[in-house]
Amino acid sequence: MRGRTDSVVVIGAGLSGLSAALHLRGAGHEVTVLEQHSHPGGLAGRLDVAGHSLDTGPTVLTMPELLDDAFAAVGGRLADHLDLVPLHPAYRAEFADGSALDVHTDADAMSHAIAEFAGSREAEGYRELRAWLTRLYRVERDRFIGASFDSPLDLLGRDLVALARLGGFGSLSRAVGRFLHDDRLRRVFTFQALYAGVSPTDALAAYAVIAYMDTIAGVWFPRGGMRAVPQALADAAAAAGVRFHYDTEVASLERTGPRVTAVRTTTARFPCDAVVLATGSAQSTRLLRGEPRRPRALRWSPSAMVVHLTARRLVGGRAHHTISFGAAWEATFDEIIREGRFMSDPSLLLTTPTLTDPGLAPAGRHVQYVLAPCPNLDAAAIRWDAVGRRYAAEVVDELVARELLDSDVEILSVTTPDDWARAGQAAGTPFSAAHTFTQTGPFRPRNLPFRDGNVVLAGGGTTPGVGIPPVLISGRLAAERLRGR
Repeated sequence: MRGRTDSVVVIGAGLSGLSAALHLRGAGHEVTVLEQHSHPGGLAGRLDVAGHSLDTGPTVLTMPELLDDAFAAVGGRLADHLDLVPLHPAYRAEFADGSALDVHTDADAMSHAIAEFAGSREAEGYRELRAWLTRLYRVERDRFIGASFDSPLDLLGRDLVALARLGGFGSLSRAVGRFLHDDRLRRVFTFQALYAGVSPTDALAAYAVIAYMDTIAGVWFPRGGMRAVPQALADAAAAAGVRFHYDTEVASLERTGPRVTAVRTTTARFPCDAVVLATGSAQSTRLLRGEPRRPRALRWSPSAMVVHLTARRLVGGRAHHTISFGAAWEATFDEIIREGRFMSDPSLLLTTPTLTDPGLAPAGRHVQYVLAPCPNLDAAAIRWDAVGRRYAAEVVDELVARELLDSDVEILSVTTPDDWARAGQAAGTPFSAAHTFTQTGPFRPRNLPFRDGNVVLAGGGTTPGVGIPPVLISGRLAAERLRGR
């Protein structure tokens, strides 16, 4: 970015905004963070109900070294701010045929589990898949995940050739199928594509790095709940001199020519040299008074309904994260992505954080969350205000029938696409723009939307994409843009 960037206003105290604030402050900028809620977190929100501490956003934490990088920017250490517990297993996968598999990040433990589950040939295939995933991640880490793009030409180089040789531009489903023949195992290493907004068949094999992050690098949980992560980042930033203004809604950006000179809220004016927009895509579009032009309109990822539960008793395989796969697979993606319908045979994520941190619920109680993928608001005109609670009850009943939830569970809260839309997320999806080929890498909305401007984007809607690791990286990339050339 050209021009002066001494004083920066960050709009949004979500994970990307907090990452940007820490990296900017560490580089010597004066930083002010404006947040419309009374606490940090953004989509990594919090809700307290009858003594239960609920996380309303992401529940899977991977790549904690990125948090360490953010703390280190202001001279801190991750260990001084968060108590992270590694999860073993990372997941438990339950299948419609009654079989189950604990997904371990340790190579030997996982090979042994797969050999018992599907035979020695599949275990050998897993070893080969693991090696391929590791090579894929190493090729993508710095050049494709950890870099900003100004042009598709930025991709050119040895890393692009290496990625092509690894099959990164082919189909994710076919790539994993080269190593694993058991359909259940293929699901374990490809279901993550849904959170990138595409089916495993349509997803680029390059997105297998998501499977690397949780099945090899590992899954973690912070004591105090996921809310502890944004709170720790905000505390470290405040201690380093970043100024926070909560309960502050941004109304507009004040401009002189192409540059923003101040951020106006409903009650105040904040002069600045540059702005980091770490908001939802819909809110960013409003503040920018329209998106930068694209040859084709963005396609949005499917959304998700999240049901928060309280239970006296746990049933089924006890794991922090349990993935319950229905018998249907490809049809499931067609239903929620192409047809705009609820899953007829759903695959669901069940999280039980009190297995790791009992203090998140009253004595004798457990907190459980169910994440059910569903159509976004553009794909289907569903009256969530009318059907949300009813569909939540149907999803709970399905997991009770699968013997993964106790029949005595109670619903504490339901989050629907309408809630994501109210939080500023376009099409009511927390997963932002789908990671199709034309919305990946240099084809994704750039974090520097206007070349002569002084606004930078951070979050899941820009480079590198959706998920906790990418949005933390996006904050760092936004900070690097503001350091100038």
